[in-house]
Formats: sequence, structure tokens, C-alpha cells
Amino acid sequence: MTWTAKDIPSQRGRTAVVTGANVGLGLETATELARAGATVVLAARDPARAESAIASIGSSIPDADVRFVPLDLASLASVAEFSEAVATTFPDGLDLLINNAGVMMPPRRETEDGFELQLGTNHLGHFALTGRLLPMMGDRDGSRVVTVSSGMARMGQIDFDDLQGRQSYSRTGAYAQSKLANLVFALDLDDRLENSGLKTRSMGAHPGYAATNLQAAGPRIGGGLGSTLAAPFMALGHRLLAQSAEAGALPTLRAATEPGLAGGTYIGPDGPGEMRGSPVPVKPVETASDPEVAERLWEASVELSGVDYPFLTA
Repeated sequence: MTWTAKDIPSQRGRTAVVTGANVGLGLETATELARAGATVVLAARDPARAESAIASIGSSIPDADVRFVPLDLASLASVAEFSEAVATTFPDGLDLLINNAGVMMPPRRETEDGFELQLGTNHLGHFALTGRLLPMMGDRDGSRVVTVSSGMARMGQIDFDDLQGRQSYSRTGAYAQSKLANLVFALDLDDRLENSGLKTRSMGAHPGYAATNLQAAGPRIGGGLGSTLAAPFMALGHRLLAQSAEAGALPTLRAATEPGLAGGTYIGPDGPGEMRGSPVPVKPVETASDPEVAERLWEASVELSGVDYPFLTA
């Protein structure tokens, strides 16, 4: 049976944070959670786009409870400020954290804290955010963290000798590394939550090939011949291979809301190459379940982000 957004159970009384919720997959995820009755926090950098997203959601869901709280995942200071604001606004706790935001294949740039932009935003920013928000979630029934990876995680290798790409940089390789890190984190986090006796579960999801602005935006950053050549291929791929943003959000929504889903489940499309199709449990790449890789990534992430999850047992 094909799973759709109509299968989302009522989310009334639940509060969700969705990163990158002002456009694309994040906006679709936020919209469907709001439609199901959740209070949704749009975590995004751009206030104008966030307000536009809130207006868009409100136009189709008049009773939606959607709030904007600014967040820049490329700044650990912003992550801390956001987490404090959410804890103050929602003192009763948090039920869902959707780690969705990301950047894709820009030229080598660094975050405010000196991290390579893709690793720093896609993984380290979410690692720090999750660590700061988990104390609001751990004792809540049905609480979940969903971290969005990518089919490109299969191509990824985590280069512990050059995590920041200072010795050698490939846009594609750095993106694949960051998406593999997302998946390693999602699976490792669930093990640590279970070992610690907490109720929160951690899930992974990937959208397949979804037609959003993410694929096109990264190669355009910085201009140059590479971006000029990439744009037509991105457009052709959108037309021939991609599924809609609405369909691309379904794996995340299923991972976040399906009752009884086992912790550590990874959801993706069921079509050829997991590029499109109905959201189903899929097998993560073998590296994502390697305990040595997980431990090294966790230790590096704690050291770099300064967030150490003292309430979890390895």
C-alpha cells in the first residue's frame, strides 16, 4: 500500500521544529505537519522567506499554528540562540526535530566558525542543534529526531584526516561526506538514546531525487565555468528524473509520524535507485552502521561543535 501524507496521524498537541522550513522539502514537511495539527517552528535564516512560507501555509490551512524562529546552522552562536528561544517559548517540551536544512555543492567556503560549509551546515550545525534540543524531548512519548540524508551518502567517505577539505576539496565529495555523516549520526544517535533509556527515537530519511532549489543553488554559488555547465544538466535532470517536492518530503514525514516505527529506521523512495517512489524502509549504506566510523565521527563532532550530550550513554 502506498503511504501518503493522508496517512499522517493527528499531531495535535505536538510541537515540531523543522530546519530549512521556508522552501522546498522543509516547507512541504512543515505544511503537512501543520495540516495534521502540530505547532510548527520554522527554523530558517531569511525572515522574509519565512514570513512568505507562513503565509503560504496559512492560505491552505487557516488554523495552522506556525512560528518563525531565526536559525543559521552555519553559526554555532545562532544554534545556541535558537535553542534558548525554543526552550523559552515551549517550556513543556518538544516532540519532533526535523534536521532538514542543507547546502549542496558550493565552491569551498567556510562557516562562521571556520568549518567547511557543507560539513559545518549539513552535519555539525544539526549535531549541535540536536544536542541542545534533546533535553526538551527525551522523556516525551513518541518524540523523534529525523535527520535528512541523501542517496549520495552511498558515494560518501568520511575523511577524518581532512574533514574540512583544506588539503583537497571536491564539491561533490564534500557534499557526499556531509550526507553520509547525517546518516551515521542518525543511526548512532538512536543507539545512544536506547542505551540511555530515553523515549526519543532517531530516524533517517532521504528524498530521492526531488525537484527543489537545492540542486541548482549550490553550483551557481560563486559563478564560473563549472556552474555555467552544470545548470543545464540540473534542469534536464529535474525534467526527466525528479519527483516533486511534495513526494520528496514523504520519507521524512513517514519517519517522523508513523506509529510504532522502530528507532534507527531509514526511509527512502522504493523506485529504481531509490530516486523516486513511495516512502518505505530502505537499507543504509554499510559504512553508516560501522561502529568505529560512528565513534570517530561522534568524537570529532563533539570536539568541533563544543556540544557533548552529557545525558547520553555510548
